[in-house]
Amino acid sequence: MVKLLTIAGLGPGASNMVTPNVQEAISSATDIVGYIPYVARIPPRDGLVLHPSDNRVEIERAELALDLAASGKKVLIVSSGDPGVFAMAAAVFEILDKNPSRWADVEVQILPGITAMLAAAAKIGAPLGHDFCTLNLSDNLKPWGLIEKRLLLGIEADFAMALYNPRSKSRPEGFNKALTILKRECSKDRLIVFARAISTPEEKIQIMNLTQAKPEMADMQTVVIIGSSQTKALIQNGKTFAYTPRYSKLGSTN
Repeated sequence: MVKLLTIAGLGPGASNMVTPNVQEAISSATDIVGYIPYVARIPPRDGLVLHPSDNRVEIERAELALDLAASGKKVLIVSSGDPGVFAMAAAVFEILDKNPSRWADVEVQILPGITAMLAAAAKIGAPLGHDFCTLNLSDNLKPWGLIEKRLLLGIEADFAMALYNPRSKSRPEGFNKALTILKRECSKDRLIVFARAISTPEEKIQIMNLTQAKPEMADMQTVVIIGSSQTKALIQNGKTFAYTPRYSKLGSTN
């Protein structure tokens, strides 16, 4: 019998943004493992066991899922967005890398999902239409000094940037610092987008220049997109879009 662990992304929030492959995996799973609010998105049914857990126990969650799969269960780990973007796929492989023989008979498959970054970009146009990078502003798993270095290098390279986990209630100072750096290093008319709870009833999108941005505009449900120096605003039929042209030119990146 094939022992299978599937890791899937549920998309940004709306049920119609869950891919057919992921929907099929949900319907055939015997056990669902994941962070509490993500598991809560799975409808209960006979024969399905839900294993919700706290956000800071990714390693324990991965071990539980692997052990369940090794016992013959058809296990699905759920993440929001895409499981390979700041989510559970990396945690599972970290565990496997430390002890590959323990779960040698477990096959792992990853089912992609729509990230908040891409869902937000689609809502506002094409801000990631040229080169871009993605940063996680949480300093739970890396020091702030490294986050700041990568942010500065992203600005120097003139990438459009998507910032995940920008501002937690317990550590709001990180995004304050990031915004200060952006305002210091970039031109005043650089576009910034705050996209909160994309595809849900609480969705809120704000497009503005950096000078108008305030730290409290972001929280942990927000993805922040910073345009490159080439990113432009466009009003079409009364709606404001942001896009980054497909061409690029040398010059000032401020």
